[in-house]
Amino acid sequence: MNLIYNSDQYSVVEFGADDQREALRFGGYEIVDKSFKREIFLGGALAEFFRQGVEELIASEPSVEDIDAFLGNYDPLMSQPVTLQ
Repeated sequence: MNLIYNSDQYSVVEFGADDQREALRFGGYEIVDKSFKREIFLGGALAEFFRQGVEELIASEPSVEDIDAFLGNYDPLMSQPVTLQ
């Protein structure tokens, strides 16, 4: 697990590949929307699509606002509330 992005609005954690867990067979990403306290886990094809988008975004030397806007594209998919126990 590796925190790869953290702003006032979002945080992104990358999970490495783990053959012992099907959901992590190819790795994955957890995106947390801090303002609305919700998150999504991307695995498999969605994780690969996300990874490609991030690589393209990084190549353009984005600002924090650009990265947050990119992550905002995943807002409609976020339905899991963030809870602390």
